[in-house]
Amino acid sequence: MRRFFMGFVLALGLPLMAQAQGAEIEDVIGSQLEAFNARDVEAAWQYASPMIKGMFGEPGNFGMMVQQGYPMVWDNRDVRFLELREIAGVLYQKVMLRDASGGLHILDYAMIETPEGWQIDGVQILPAPDVGA
Repeated sequence: MRRFFMGFVLALGLPLMAQAQGAEIEDVIGSQLEAFNARDVEAAWQYASPMIKGMFGEPGNFGMMVQQGYPMVWDNRDVRFLELREIAGVLYQKVMLRDASGGLHILDYAMIETPEGWQIDGVQILPAPDVGA
């Protein structure tokens, strides 16, 4: 009976833990998107993983890369969080957003948990959804 009870508690607890992780991850991504809209690259930099920080060295380089390579992130609106999933041990948060011209984009955020909390470890632009076809 005790084994059944422990299994039951675990079965209930795991979805709650995943839900809490999802909310934390959405907060991180949402905060970084807000920082880019405010042109606060220093704040946006704080949500980047150590690997990303190592690649760009300082916030200005990072901001320039986002502005040039991810204009839909630099000027974003109407952000919607889609599914959070695990692939090969890495959590990916799919995000749909609109750019400054109203274009729809789907991005996949790779997330890692660090001692400072969840951080963004990379972003991939996915093919746009086929709307109205």
